[in-house]
Amino acid sequence: MARRCELTGKGPMSGNNVSHAKNRTRRRFLPNLNDVTLISDILGRSFKLRISASALRTVDHRGGLDAFMAKSKDAELSVKALKIKKDIAEAQTAAAA
Repeated sequence: MARRCELTGKGPMSGNNVSHAKNRTRRRFLPNLNDVTLISDILGRSFKLRISASALRTVDHRGGLDAFMAKSKDAELSVKALKIKKDIAEAQTAAAA
């Protein structure tokens, strides 16, 4: 399983451990990923996603999964999230018509 957020695309970063003697060794900074279940109000169903803690806060701030997907860029989303975004967009156009 890839260590990448399905909504924001946030992944591992690299840097240095620096000792007191200023010795530098390479290390990885991993994103804080959580398995969560998010509910779409428009589709009326839930989705299990592996997202970062900051993405979860952003989803909450924007007002839910539907509002987050409306503003998100396709390049950042995973294949699973792109399908969810497409389903939400189709449901919104069907509800508006």
